[in-house]
This record gives sequence, C-alpha cells and structure tokens, in this order.
Amino acid sequence: MIKPRSSQPPHSAARTPHRALRRLFASTLCAAALGGLVPAALAQTAIPAASSSPALLVLGDSLSAEYGLPRGSGWVALLETRLRERRFDYRVVNASISGDTTSGGVSRLPALLARHRPSVVVIELGSNDALRGLSLQMTEQNLNKMVQASRQAGARVLLVGMQIPPNYGRDYTQRFQQLFAKVAKEQHTALLPFFLDGVAQHIELFQADRLHPTAQAQPRLLDNVWSRLEPLLGTVKS
Repeated sequence: MIKPRSSQPPHSAARTPHRALRRLFASTLCAAALGGLVPAALAQTAIPAASSSPALLVLGDSLSAEYGLPRGSGWVALLETRLRERRFDYRVVNASISGDTTSGGVSRLPALLARHRPSVVVIELGSNDALRGLSLQMTEQNLNKMVQASRQAGARVLLVGMQIPPNYGRDYTQRFQQLFAKVAKEQHTALLPFFLDGVAQHIELFQADRLHPTAQAQPRLLDNVWSRLEPLLGTVKS
C-alpha cells in the first residue's frame, strides 16, 4: 500500500497521541489490504429484506463490517439492540464491506437507496482512500456525492470522520481530517469528527494482532456514533 498523511482532530480527538494514531493506521491499513481477499458476501453483514419499518443504512468498511469479530458483536449489531431498547422502530441495513473505498461506496449506493429507501444513512468511508494514496480531492468529491445522493433520496445523513497518522506528512494528514468537516459543513449534514475516539488510545481495545478493535471496543464505537445519530432518528417509535 502507498502511505497517506492526520491533523489535529476537532473536539476531544485533538488530543489523540501519535502512538495511538499509528495503531489506528495499522487497523485501517489491514482493512485495506485484506479487503480484496475477503469476498463481499462474507465481509458485509446480511442485508435484511424490506419491511414496513424505515431503514437505517450503514455504508462502511471493515470497522463496520465486524472484521475479526464474532457475528453480532460489532457496533452495528449493537446499534440494532439499542434501537429496540430505546423503542426506535428502524431496521438496520449494514452494507459495509472490508477494504471498501469512497469510490466503491459511490458505485454501490444508488442500488441500496433504491432497494431500501432509508430514512437515515451513516457513511463510514474514506480511510482506505488515504491509505492507498488516492487523491483527497477525489475522496472529497465522492463523499459529497454520497451525501447528496442520500439526501436527494430523502434520507438524513451522518458522516463519520477518520484520521491517519502524522508519518504521512502534516499537509496530507491535516487535509484528510479536514475534508470530513468540510463536506459536512458544505452539505449541512451531521458529523462525527473521529470514529475511534476513546479506542485508538488504548492498545487493550485492539485484537491480538493489534490491528482491529476488539468486541470490547464496540460499545465505545457505538456510543461515539450514537451521540451524533440519535438526534437524526426523530420520533419513529415502536
């Protein structure tokens, strides 16, 4: 893989130590490297059939596809449980694939929107673009396209931000982190600044290979997402 470049994250993520970001890099790099080896049918969670409940679509990479985790222990599966507990009447559609890029998301999203007609879309993509040395301008354009397509389909959108380590060069690193905030501001959509906040800092929250967050880390990932997702859910109660 070609190496990309992180900046100081907004809010609490700004204090993330460099060592933690290097662990974050290892995690996302492994996702990019292994994504081509894991069949899409195995890499993504089963997509439920349509029902009368509104859909909540998650479009992500290995961090949302339960890579290396027991089935049902990832943050998206935990989200389904929390929605039921809080009596939100949503069916969760996990369309995440290990190693996916924003280009892959752009190509897959139209069919997903047409099939599931989601009320809410969570976009967790972009890390693999940077880790493959792809153009950040292209990444930004792709994120814009996905947000626009989702909103045009009538969905509310949460954009999930990521970071890459400083060894990729200050300019590239900063521009990568800032593009999530830029897209969110331009598109007037919700933003989670740093998905792995509170996880990247703790090596014990990574699997034995020190590459992927453990099952124990998934509740924190869910809490991070939930803090920005809950306001988008409205009053769709069961």
